[in-house]
Amino acid sequence: MTSQPTSSSFKAWLHAGLLHIVFFNTWGVANGYGIFQQYYSQTLTESASSISWIGGLQIFLLFSVGVITGRLTDAGYFRPIFAFGVFLQVLALFMTSLCTTYWQIFLAQSVCLGLGNGCTFCPALAILSQYFKKYRAFAVGLAAAGAAVGGLVYPVLINWLIFYDNVGFPWTLRTMGFVMLATYIPCLIWFEPRLPPRRSGPWIDKSAFTELPFILFSMSMFFNFWGLYFAFFYLGTYARDQVGISEPIYLLMILNGVGIFGRIAPSLIADKWTGMLNALIPLSFCSSLLVYCWAAVKSTGGLYVFAVIYGFAAAALQALFPAVATTMTPDPSRTGTRVGMILGIVSFANLTGPAICGAIINKSNGRYLEAEMFAASSILVGAFMALAARIAKTGFVLKVKV
Repeated sequence: MTSQPTSSSFKAWLHAGLLHIVFFNTWGVANGYGIFQQYYSQTLTESASSISWIGGLQIFLLFSVGVITGRLTDAGYFRPIFAFGVFLQVLALFMTSLCTTYWQIFLAQSVCLGLGNGCTFCPALAILSQYFKKYRAFAVGLAAAGAAVGGLVYPVLINWLIFYDNVGFPWTLRTMGFVMLATYIPCLIWFEPRLPPRRSGPWIDKSAFTELPFILFSMSMFFNFWGLYFAFFYLGTYARDQVGISEPIYLLMILNGVGIFGRIAPSLIADKWTGMLNALIPLSFCSSLLVYCWAAVKSTGGLYVFAVIYGFAAAALQALFPAVATTMTPDPSRTGTRVGMILGIVSFANLTGPAICGAIINKSNGRYLEAEMFAASSILVGAFMALAARIAKTGFVLKVKV
């Protein structure tokens, strides 16, 4: 074990690749939930809001479980927690393949898969931050590109097997499970902490709540994610119901596919020139503006343009968020705890945001305008709070890399 991160070592970049796989199987599945939203709206007799709770709770648990698993990672229990998470994720997909009713799908795909996601994602993110200091944003961005790859691969796989090959829903989910298990094998072999464990210490670092930048950044990400996933969940149903696009899967593919570049390029720029928080702020404002503009898009071509631009901006925001979160502590041994706390706060936005948007759509008799305004305004509030966090951290100094 070395006292300083070794960003240039093969082992450090190997862990960036391993975290790429974790993003692929956690955020990638979450970002691709739109295909499930579309499928369940056709096969279940439930409202759009009720169906969105499946994806919303899944993402909520992905984040909120980090409060526990982050501290356990700091305490030296990374390997058993991570392995347990992989087991839960694969089990969830196989159990979902047996489900026929809403409540069964809710328990398997929301609760079980969400718990598994939380046991793998936060610990893996905390471990990567131990290996990088100089190139941390780029390393996290490279890893976060796995979310875009997963958000592209899994929906294509689901769409092809269900709608074209007529394999059926059960074997489609089992195929997902086999893919997930196979890709996790390298992680189970090579993922390991760099720092010695910190056995003692609180589950929640109360000193963080005395630091204004931490508070403002946490609230900023809450409001950003309150509206961010609206497009990922509802763009497909909007395209089908409002514009008349018969195969909205291609929109979802583009929305997630451009995220590969959206996660890597801004992270590289942040490391080399601007700093992570400085790069995140304009991307947050841009994401809000794009969702406001979505309300004026009524054509097929316009939706494809929106999917490209928003997919890039939202992906960059998703990638920079965990990178900035790992810097919100002066003590590297508490990274897991601090990251877990931020994820726990943001998790409530992921739980309620898509469901609120679905309820707004139902109350508006199927119109999306009011939900679009809610999502865009939420992201806008988050952008201003991110700006406030930057000012609290550096003052009104303009040319500072942070």
